[in-house]
Amino acid sequence: MVEVNLRLMKKNQSGIIKAVKVSGELGRRIREMGIVPGTKITIQGRAPLYDPVALRVMGGTLTLRNNEADHIIVEVSEEG
Repeated sequence: MVEVNLRLMKKNQSGIIKAVKVSGELGRRIREMGIVPGTKITIQGRAPLYDPVALRVMGGTLTLRNNEADHIIVEVSEEG
């Protein structure tokens, strides 16, 4: 398993959230969306200019801007 920044993940790639490395209002908002360590996510797609990124979390789909995704570390399998 390899840890990567969520922003660098490819479409249909899955992984487990390892860390959310931001505090304050942005960190609270990210965690309230269900993006917490131990949660499985899958990248659903990206907008034409690669911002925002759509991801599947706990049965729902949400989008994050790249500047928000920069703070999230995900553990993915090396073949993914």
